[in-house]
Amino acid sequence: MPRKQRKPSEIAAVKKKILKNAVALMNTNGFEGFTMKGLARMMGLTAPTIYSYYNNKDELYLDVLTEGFRMLFNKMKRACGSHNDSFGKLRSLIEAYMDFGLKKSNFYNLMFTWHVPKYNDYIGTPMEHAARNELMTALKVTDFSLDIIKECAGGEHHITDEDARFYLLYVWSLLHGYISGINNTLLDYMHETPLAIKNRTLDLMERTFRKELERYKPKQKKAG
Repeated sequence: MPRKQRKPSEIAAVKKKILKNAVALMNTNGFEGFTMKGLARMMGLTAPTIYSYYNNKDELYLDVLTEGFRMLFNKMKRACGSHNDSFGKLRSLIEAYMDFGLKKSNFYNLMFTWHVPKYNDYIGTPMEHAARNELMTALKVTDFSLDIIKECAGGEHHITDEDARFYLLYVWSLLHGYISGINNTLLDYMHETPLAIKNRTLDLMERTFRKELERYKPKQKKAG
Protein backbone atom coordinates (compact mmCIF):
# COMPACT_ATOMS: atom_id res chain seq x y z
CA MET A 1 0.00 0.00 0.00
CA PRO A 2 1.51 3.35 -1.05
CA ARG A 3 2.54 5.75 1.70
CA LYS A 4 -0.01 8.47 2.39
CA GLN A 5 1.19 11.80 1.01
CA ARG A 6 1.76 14.43 3.67
CA LYS A 7 -0.15 17.69 3.55
CA PRO A 8 1.85 20.94 3.18
CA SER A 9 0.70 21.99 6.66
CA GLU A 10 1.99 18.72 8.11
CA ILE A 11 5.34 19.12 6.36
CA ALA A 12 5.62 22.72 7.62
CA ALA A 13 4.84 21.63 11.19
CA VAL A 14 7.53 18.94 11.16
CA LYS A 15 10.11 21.27 9.59
CA LYS A 16 9.35 23.88 12.25
CA LYS A 17 10.02 21.27 14.94
CA ILE A 18 13.24 20.22 13.20
CA LEU A 19 14.42 23.84 13.02
CA LYS A 20 13.68 24.42 16.70
CA ASN A 21 15.71 21.39 17.74
CA ALA A 22 18.46 22.04 15.21
CA VAL A 23 19.16 25.57 16.40
CA ALA A 24 19.28 24.35 20.01
CA LEU A 25 21.72 21.56 19.13
CA MET A 26 23.90 23.88 17.04
CA ASN A 27 24.19 26.19 20.04
CA THR A 28 25.18 23.26 22.23
CA ASN A 29 27.63 21.50 19.90
CA GLY A 30 28.62 24.36 17.60
CA PHE A 31 28.14 24.31 13.84
CA GLU A 32 31.09 21.99 13.24
CA GLY A 33 29.93 19.57 15.94
CA PHE A 34 26.37 19.47 14.69
CA THR A 35 25.32 16.34 12.78
CA MET A 36 22.08 15.18 11.24
CA LYS A 37 22.44 11.86 13.09
CA GLY A 38 22.83 13.71 16.36
CA LEU A 39 19.71 15.76 15.63
CA ALA A 40 17.73 12.63 14.77
CA ARG A 41 18.87 11.00 18.01
CA MET A 42 17.90 14.09 20.01
CA MET A 43 14.43 14.10 18.46
CA GLY A 44 13.92 10.35 18.77
CA LEU A 45 13.82 9.93 15.00
CA THR A 46 15.89 8.08 12.45
CA ALA A 47 18.44 9.90 10.30
CA PRO A 48 16.55 9.01 7.08
CA THR A 49 13.51 10.81 8.50
CA ILE A 50 15.51 14.03 8.89
CA TYR A 51 16.98 13.57 5.40
CA SER A 52 13.46 13.28 3.97
CA TYR A 53 13.02 16.97 4.87
CA TYR A 54 16.57 18.28 4.36
CA ASN A 55 19.18 16.97 1.94
CA ASN A 56 22.13 17.82 4.16
CA LYS A 57 23.40 19.76 7.16
CA ASP A 58 24.08 22.94 5.19
CA GLU A 59 20.57 23.09 3.77
CA LEU A 60 19.15 22.79 7.29
CA TYR A 61 21.58 25.39 8.64
CA LEU A 62 20.69 27.88 5.92
CA ASP A 63 16.99 27.31 6.61
CA VAL A 64 17.66 28.06 10.29
CA LEU A 65 19.31 31.37 9.36
CA THR A 66 16.55 32.25 6.90
CA GLU A 67 13.90 31.60 9.53
CA GLY A 68 15.83 33.68 12.06
CA PHE A 69 16.07 36.70 9.76
CA ARG A 70 12.42 36.28 8.80
CA MET A 71 11.40 36.37 12.46
CA LEU A 72 13.60 39.40 13.13
CA PHE A 73 12.27 41.31 10.13
CA ASN A 74 8.64 40.62 11.04
CA LYS A 75 9.26 41.62 14.66
CA MET A 76 10.87 44.92 13.63
CA LYS A 77 8.15 45.67 11.09
CA ARG A 78 5.36 45.04 13.61
CA ALA A 79 7.10 47.21 16.19
CA CYS A 80 7.40 50.14 13.80
CA GLY A 81 3.87 49.75 12.45
CA SER A 82 2.27 51.28 15.55
CA HIS A 83 4.07 54.61 15.14
CA ASN A 84 3.54 57.59 12.86
CA ASP A 85 6.49 59.50 14.27
CA SER A 86 9.77 58.59 12.55
CA PHE A 87 11.84 58.64 15.73
CA GLY A 88 9.18 56.56 17.46
CA LYS A 89 9.69 54.00 14.71
CA LEU A 90 13.45 54.12 15.19
CA ARG A 91 13.18 53.59 18.95
CA SER A 92 10.80 50.67 18.42
CA LEU A 93 13.07 49.17 15.75
CA ILE A 94 16.09 49.29 18.05
CA GLU A 95 14.09 47.89 20.97
CA ALA A 96 12.70 45.07 18.81
CA TYR A 97 16.19 44.11 17.66
CA MET A 98 17.48 44.09 21.22
CA ASP A 99 14.51 42.05 22.40
CA PHE A 100 15.08 39.49 19.64
CA GLY A 101 18.76 39.19 20.46
CA LEU A 102 18.10 38.57 24.14
CA LYS A 103 15.05 36.32 23.87
CA LYS A 104 16.05 34.39 20.74
CA SER A 105 19.72 34.05 21.63
CA ASN A 106 20.03 30.62 19.97
CA PHE A 107 19.11 32.13 16.62
CA TYR A 108 21.03 35.35 17.29
CA ASN A 109 24.29 33.52 17.99
CA LEU A 110 24.18 31.81 14.61
CA MET A 111 23.00 34.89 12.75
CA PHE A 112 25.42 37.46 14.15
CA THR A 113 27.94 36.16 16.69
CA TRP A 114 29.59 32.91 15.70
CA HIS A 115 32.12 32.33 12.94
CA VAL A 116 29.90 30.19 10.74
CA PRO A 117 29.55 29.82 6.94
CA LYS A 118 28.22 32.87 5.08
CA TYR A 119 26.91 33.41 1.55
CA ASN A 120 30.36 33.75 -0.03
CA ASP A 121 31.30 30.33 1.31
CA TYR A 122 28.53 28.74 -0.76
CA ILE A 123 29.17 30.44 -4.09
CA GLY A 124 29.73 27.82 -6.76
CA THR A 125 28.29 25.01 -4.64
CA PRO A 126 24.90 23.22 -4.83
CA MET A 127 23.85 25.30 -1.81
CA GLU A 128 24.36 28.67 -3.52
CA HIS A 129 20.64 29.16 -4.26
CA ALA A 130 19.63 28.44 -0.65
CA ALA A 131 22.43 30.70 0.58
CA ARG A 132 21.25 33.52 -1.69
CA ASN A 133 17.71 33.13 -0.37
CA GLU A 134 19.09 33.45 3.18
CA LEU A 135 21.12 36.52 2.20
CA MET A 136 18.15 38.23 0.57
CA THR A 137 16.08 37.62 3.70
CA ALA A 138 18.85 39.06 5.87
CA LEU A 139 19.20 42.14 3.65
CA LYS A 140 15.50 42.91 4.17
CA VAL A 141 16.42 43.68 7.78
CA THR A 142 19.19 46.00 6.61
CA ASP A 143 17.06 47.77 3.99
CA PHE A 144 14.16 48.26 6.38
CA SER A 145 16.48 49.75 9.01
CA LEU A 146 18.04 52.09 6.44
CA ASP A 147 14.60 53.29 5.37
CA ILE A 148 13.74 54.22 8.98
CA ILE A 149 17.04 56.05 9.43
CA LYS A 150 16.48 58.00 6.21
CA GLU A 151 12.95 58.84 7.28
CA CYS A 152 14.29 60.26 10.56
CA ALA A 153 16.69 62.42 8.53
CA GLY A 154 13.82 63.88 6.52
CA GLY A 155 13.87 61.50 3.56
CA GLU A 156 16.40 60.09 1.12
CA HIS A 157 17.15 63.46 -0.46
CA HIS A 158 18.39 64.81 2.90
CA ILE A 159 20.94 62.13 3.76
CA THR A 160 23.35 60.18 1.61
CA ASP A 161 23.19 56.40 1.48
CA GLU A 162 26.75 56.31 2.80
CA ASP A 163 25.83 58.36 5.87
CA ALA A 164 22.72 56.29 6.52
CA ARG A 165 24.76 53.10 6.37
CA PHE A 166 27.32 54.60 8.75
CA TYR A 167 24.62 55.26 11.33
CA LEU A 168 23.22 51.78 10.85
CA LEU A 169 26.64 50.20 11.44
CA TYR A 170 27.15 52.46 14.45
CA VAL A 171 23.92 51.54 16.20
CA TRP A 172 24.28 47.86 15.27
CA SER A 173 27.74 47.79 16.84
CA LEU A 174 26.36 49.23 20.08
CA LEU A 175 23.41 46.85 20.11
CA HIS A 176 25.50 43.82 19.24
CA GLY A 177 28.02 44.59 21.94
CA TYR A 178 25.31 44.87 24.58
CA ILE A 179 23.34 41.81 23.41
CA SER A 180 26.45 39.63 23.11
CA GLY A 181 27.70 40.77 26.50
CA ILE A 182 24.40 39.75 28.08
CA ASN A 183 24.19 36.43 26.25
CA ASN A 184 27.74 35.33 27.02
CA THR A 185 27.52 36.71 30.62
CA LEU A 186 30.58 38.94 30.11
CA LEU A 187 28.67 42.01 31.28
CA ASP A 188 27.91 40.22 34.56
CA TYR A 189 31.53 40.90 35.49
CA MET A 190 31.18 44.60 34.67
CA HIS A 191 27.76 45.36 36.16
CA GLU A 192 25.69 43.73 38.91
CA THR A 193 22.50 43.70 36.81
CA PRO A 194 23.31 44.53 33.17
CA LEU A 195 19.69 43.97 32.08
CA ALA A 196 18.68 46.80 34.42
CA ILE A 197 20.42 49.33 32.16
CA LYS A 198 18.52 48.23 29.06
CA ASN A 199 16.13 51.20 28.99
CA ARG A 200 18.89 53.65 29.84
CA THR A 201 20.90 52.25 26.94
CA LEU A 202 17.92 52.62 24.60
CA ASP A 203 17.29 56.18 25.80
CA LEU A 204 20.89 57.19 25.11
CA MET A 205 20.80 55.64 21.64
CA GLU A 206 17.57 57.46 20.84
CA ARG A 207 18.91 60.83 22.04
CA THR A 208 22.15 60.36 20.10
CA PHE A 209 20.32 59.44 16.91
CA ARG A 210 17.83 62.26 17.27
CA LYS A 211 20.64 64.78 17.66
CA GLU A 212 22.57 63.36 14.71
CA LEU A 213 19.73 62.83 12.25
CA GLU A 214 17.77 66.00 12.92
CA ARG A 215 20.67 68.07 11.65
CA TYR A 216 20.00 66.68 8.18
CA LYS A 217 16.56 68.23 8.10
CA PRO A 218 16.23 71.69 6.53
CA LYS A 219 16.14 74.54 9.04
CA GLN A 220 12.77 76.17 9.57
CA LYS A 221 12.78 79.83 8.53
CA LYS A 222 11.66 82.24 11.21
CA ALA A 223 8.47 84.13 10.45
CA GLY A 224 8.86 87.82 9.67
